[in-house]
Amino acid sequence: MPTREAATNRGRERRQQLLRATADLVAERGYHAVGVAEIGAAAGVTGAAIYRHFGTKMDLLVALMDQVVDNLQERAAVASMAERPLDTLISSHVEFALRNRAIIAVYDQEAHNLPPHDLRRLRRKQRAYVDQWAAVLSEARPSQSPQEALAHVHATFGLLNSVSDFPSPLPKDEMAAMLSRMAKAALFA
Repeated sequence: MPTREAATNRGRERRQQLLRATADLVAERGYHAVGVAEIGAAAGVTGAAIYRHFGTKMDLLVALMDQVVDNLQERAAVASMAERPLDTLISSHVEFALRNRAIIAVYDQEAHNLPPHDLRRLRRKQRAYVDQWAAVLSEARPSQSPQEALAHVHATFGLLNSVSDFPSPLPKDEMAAMLSRMAKAALFA
C-alpha cells in the first residue's frame, strides 16, 4: 500500500516524527532489526498508528529516502540561482550532512533493501542531483570535461557524506568550515 499524505498539520508533524524515528533507529540497528512497534514508540504513537501514514514498514523507509533526495534537489535548485552557486551548494550539502547523519547512514546501509522500482526511481533522482552539481562545477571550471566534473562531484559527496561514519570531536561550526574547505579542494583538485 502506498504512502498516504497527511491532511492536517498534526498529521504532517506525526509523519515527520515517524520518519525521524525510523532514521534514528534504523541507523543504529539496521532496518530488519527494528520493528514497527519500536518506531511508533520512538515517535510517541502505537505501532499500528504508523499505518495511518504508511502502508508498510518498507513504505516508511522509501518515504524517508525520497524525502532526503527531494530535499537535496530543492536545495540545489535554490543554490543554482545564488550569487555564488558552488559555494551555496557546498554549504547546503555540508549543513544537510551534519544535521542528517542518521539518514545518510540509513541510505548507505539500506538502499539495497528497497523494492527495485523504488531503487531505480531514487537513483534517477540522485543522478539529477549529481547533474545539478556537475553543471554548476562546469561553469566554475569550463576547462574540465563533463566526465571529470562528475568524478569530482561523486568524490566530494563521498567526503561530505562520510560524516555519518564517525562522531566528530569538533564543534559543529568548525566541522562545517573544515568540510567546506575540503569539498572545495576536492572539486578543484
